[in-house]
Amino acid sequence: MTPVVSLRGASLKFGTRTLWENLNLDINPGEFFAVLGPNGSGKTTFLKVLLGLQELTTGTAVLAGQPIVRGNPRIGYIPQQESLDPDTPLRARDLVGLGVDGHRWGIRLGGAKVNRKIDGLLEQVGALDYAKVPVGQLSGGEQQRLRVAQALATDPSVLLCDEPLLSLDLQHQQAVSALINEQCHEQNSAVVFVTHEINPIMDYVDRVLYLAGGRFQVGTPAEVMTTEVLSKLYGSRVEVVHANGRMIVAGIPEAATHHHEDAHAVAGEVG
Repeated sequence: MTPVVSLRGASLKFGTRTLWENLNLDINPGEFFAVLGPNGSGKTTFLKVLLGLQELTTGTAVLAGQPIVRGNPRIGYIPQQESLDPDTPLRARDLVGLGVDGHRWGIRLGGAKVNRKIDGLLEQVGALDYAKVPVGQLSGGEQQRLRVAQALATDPSVLLCDEPLLSLDLQHQQAVSALINEQCHEQNSAVVFVTHEINPIMDYVDRVLYLAGGRFQVGTPAEVMTTEVLSKLYGSRVEVVHANGRMIVAGIPEAATHHHEDAHAVAGEVG
């Protein structure tokens, strides 16, 4: 299988601070790849490298054998969930339409064809029922479904997800995670999923990149999410416990939790 994303000797530094170095990594079509770690470890910056928004300090990053460039249509991007202003006049279908032809200026050309594409995307994410509703009147989960649809508009080879479950309740976390996993397997897209909480996607993840303290570990969740591996990454004792189908991480060092996205990670859930 030819990797869709490849990094070789990849290092990223800001001044004297090293986020990671000598990272060699292949991500394959149809692979659900999670990126974990405390805030400031470089998870979102990793996505920026793949988006062509951040240059590596050393090494190379390629997409399907070609250098990664900004605006590559083979990459879809789902940002963090942020509620839209209730007075936003944009309809749900208009938001999705921006993913289809939002890069063009002027009057929409080929309207019927574009509308069929938009309808197909709305149906794919289960959003046809509120296609004409102003986006500001939709729930956070409904808005995030639209962002998924927008990201799928170009049939991407790689789907980059930056904390797409933040601020969503459990039901919507499960629904959005399932949608992304469906794209991964049915369309054979590689999914790179940045998250502070692995539990909602545990059933889907093939491999994990865990970043912490300038170090990293790559492997299956069973290989990476262990007391031994995380203790080595953090340089102090970290306990990983499995309980009631969930993974709980305890004892993350104070220096790490100070920069952690999820303040309750010390007490419980994985960061």
